[in-house]
Amino acid sequence: MNYLLIDTSNQPLSVALMQDEKVLIEQTTNIKQNHSVQLMPEIQKLFEQSQVDKQEITDIVVAEGPGSYTGLRIGVTVAKTLAYALQTRLYGVSSLKALAATIKDEHRLLVPIFDARREAVYTGVYQYVNGELTTIIEDGYLSINDLKDKLHALNQEYVFIGFNLENIKHLLDSEVIESLPKASVMKSLIQQPENIHSFTPKYHKLSEAERNWLDQQKNN
Repeated sequence: MNYLLIDTSNQPLSVALMQDEKVLIEQTTNIKQNHSVQLMPEIQKLFEQSQVDKQEITDIVVAEGPGSYTGLRIGVTVAKTLAYALQTRLYGVSSLKALAATIKDEHRLLVPIFDARREAVYTGVYQYVNGELTTIIEDGYLSINDLKDKLHALNQEYVFIGFNLENIKHLLDSEVIESLPKASVMKSLIQQPENIHSFTPKYHKLSEAERNWLDQQKNN
């Protein structure tokens, strides 16, 4: 099986090609450039450098969210378009779980976080159980204080995982491990294939435009 893996859920972009369990090539960047400009050229580079033909791809895996609205839309749209055109299976993977999977720590709870501003984060809580990364608290949008309350209630050691967290590090009460996404780790997290036509990103929070629209409807 040949896998194309895509993570554009935030500013970093990570893409990889795998053959079964072997990583053929992987590219991760953290430059401030729109993924709509960057993604397809990076995918094309993977094919050229690995000498794998796109028609040989059997499975496409994409980070489904949460994360950047624009990044998620671009990644999911490209993944769906390629899966349809190449007639491959399509899998969605939590972008938070994928970030947690970049850290191999079997002794502490893994708490991936994306800064959602206003002292809130997108987060989930994960733990390795018998070697398998297991969800302890489902992905969601939480204030940092609410997250810490939930973590304290679990009464276990934990570590935060993320990138570009300079604005909120002082609010966190445990070690913070800086880690960028790695598209290849998503291969071990796939479950059931998605319906290509109905698959959509999992934002876990309304955008500001959507909130404003709903507020307007309530006031009408």
